Amino acid sequence: MFSKILIANRGEIAVRVIRACKEMNIRTVAVYSEADRTSLHVRLADEAICIGGPKAEQSYLNIPAIISAAEIADVDGIHPGYGFLSQNAHFAEICESCNITFIGPSAQSIRLMGDKIAAKDLMRKSGIPIIPGSMSAIRDKDDALKTARRIQYPVIIKAAAGGGGRGMRVCHNDVRLISALMTCQTEAEASFGNADVFVEKYIQEPRHIEFQILADKNGHTIHLGERDCTVQRRHQKLIEESPSPAVDAKLRRKMGELAVRGAKAANYASVGTVEFLLDKDGSFYFIEMNTRIQVEHPVTEMVTGLDLIKEQIRVAAGESLGIKQDEVTIRGWAIETRINAEDPTNGFSPCPGRILQYHEPGGRGVRMDTHVYAGYEVPPFYDSLLAKLITTGETRLDAIHVMQRALEEFQIEPLRTTIALHRQIFSDPTFIRGQISTDYIDRQLQLGESE
Repeated sequence: MFSKILIANRGEIAVRVIRACKEMNIRTVAVYSEADRTSLHVRLADEAICIGGPKAEQSYLNIPAIISAAEIADVDGIHPGYGFLSQNAHFAEICESCNITFIGPSAQSIRLMGDKIAAKDLMRKSGIPIIPGSMSAIRDKDDALKTARRIQYPVIIKAAAGGGGRGMRVCHNDVRLISALMTCQTEAEASFGNADVFVEKYIQEPRHIEFQILADKNGHTIHLGERDCTVQRRHQKLIEESPSPAVDAKLRRKMGELAVRGAKAANYASVGTVEFLLDKDGSFYFIEMNTRIQVEHPVTEMVTGLDLIKEQIRVAAGESLGIKQDEVTIRGWAIETRINAEDPTNGFSPCPGRILQYHEPGGRGVRMDTHVYAGYEVPPFYDSLLAKLITTGETRLDAIHVMQRALEEFQIEPLRTTIALHRQIFSDPTFIRGQISTDYIDRQLQLGESE
């Protein structure tokens, strides 16, 4: 087992990893930017090292600075969290070349599944349903038009190395396709250093269902059930729950078996997530695999009783899984809301600034994962996530009722946040009935504005 781990991240995930390490008797090293000197993860870690300026490329994306900090602190493992360098195969290779264990999958698995086109091809060859579309990067507008006309509109352009909704556009006709193609390529190059994009059929009104994978280095791979991540804005998740109200035992078994098959095909060893779109008639299609811990991992923890960060660390240390597939049990229901420093009434624009009043909810069935506190200055340089509010109950309705109560208690002032939006969602009969699709937020906001 590791003796000291450096957390190459910030915010709530850095706090989450530090807490897991403390419970495992592993010393921790926090790295931080000049903007994060007063951040909670810096206070909680056993050691803390400043690695650069406030912008991510000066600090949390600065591989030489992170490796230097790891060598100075003499760590034997680096946990990348999510975002930043967590899915950077080059970073994983550098860690290993410095005899520091990258707490995640191999660089080969990251590189393979990070290329959306290669990942789709691997899943297709493994017998996993994929969305119809191009199986190689789009060469030019004629290639894009040919593909779109073959699979028929609407279609969606996606960045081959993409994520987080960047380099992605929905198109309903030739004119829109041609105008969006160059925009997506430019955005993909700027965001991921790779301008390759592909075109696939746009599945209308789907649900976003993902399966949590846990795999060790000895070939043992299991899934821990599904999460429903259908409530999104700009292709980024806002609410996640486990299990899904749209997945029954038979479908769970089928999707779970295919998710495990896909992970094995990628020689995957760590925690990871195989993601699908589920359409209205029950058909499902692979869309991507995320080769890291997910923001929404707490809902899986709450219904399985497993600590995914600890499992990730144990697997990275070479330990075998301590649980078999038939021993995984889903109990109750868990729902997570992402509390972001954003203004939903103004296009979800970021709202950084100082938090003057902060009161988080508590009580039975409430879990809070956060790094903020009264007096904390939310910097403008990073993701706007402030906190994750997770509630649990015996049934979905129970978890919703706890969430309604918790959202009423939650206060973050004077910043604009998504708390009010979540209150609206959790009082909406459509959401309570579970009758939602990935365009739910757009439709609800339009409804609210018209009223």
